[in-house]
Amino acid sequence: MNPSPQQGREFPWWLLMAAGIAAYLMYRVVADDLYSRILITLSKGIWVTIFVTLVAFAMATGAGLLLALGSMSRFTVLRQLARFYIEIIRGVPMMVLLLYVAFVLAPAMVAAWNWLTGPIGLDPARTRDFSLMWRAIIALTIGYSAFIAEVFRAGLQSIDPGQIEAAKALGLSGWQRFRHIVFPQAIRTIMPPLGNDFIAMIKDSSLVSVLGVYDITQAGKITAAGNFRYFETYNVVALIYLIMTVSLSLLMRRIEKRMRRNEQR
Repeated sequence: MNPSPQQGREFPWWLLMAAGIAAYLMYRVVADDLYSRILITLSKGIWVTIFVTLVAFAMATGAGLLLALGSMSRFTVLRQLARFYIEIIRGVPMMVLLLYVAFVLAPAMVAAWNWLTGPIGLDPARTRDFSLMWRAIIALTIGYSAFIAEVFRAGLQSIDPGQIEAAKALGLSGWQRFRHIVFPQAIRTIMPPLGNDFIAMIKDSSLVSVLGVYDITQAGKITAAGNFRYFETYNVVALIYLIMTVSLSLLMRRIEKRMRRNEQR
């Protein structure tokens, strides 16, 4: 059933209510000295959260695209390896993956590095020199690359095979077909779920606090443990995450609408 014009013009009351709550909390931050001090303390963790999210998402997007292409490869071994990785990683909870990478995979990587560089006389690396923040970034990259791979695969397979056959008939190479025919059309399908994954990663980045990485959540935990003002501290923590996620959600809706209008022209 198609939505009625009235439903299409429905006023976003939820956004008005969310804006009201955010405005009240912002007022408290400005007017209340306690809230102001909490925000100043948490601001140090905001940049860590942004850095971890941006770097992990960029790496996961690149890895996800390669995995998607591998899962669609004409080579059976490559297809099966890609599917194995995607299905296994998607079945592991992010918290478990984070702990596994931090305390199992990272030491194994350091040991492998020492084994490779030992014969050429380099000083052995130590596991404690492997930054916990980068362990968290690697874990988020591994976890989200599997989900992003499925986003890319669905978008690439949505292209009409007839267009690809026509491009082959015109003599375009595989890379030219991907660059000029497949990807420009697939990106319209890929962008909305890819944006949702980015927003989800911002929220999941809070899990890195279990490793002691000084992100927003960890800064909130330390602040609340020091001032015993849990209500005020976690109000500010929630406000920061809500501002980031709701703003990005609205931005993605705007981009999606613009892409839809361009497609209709």
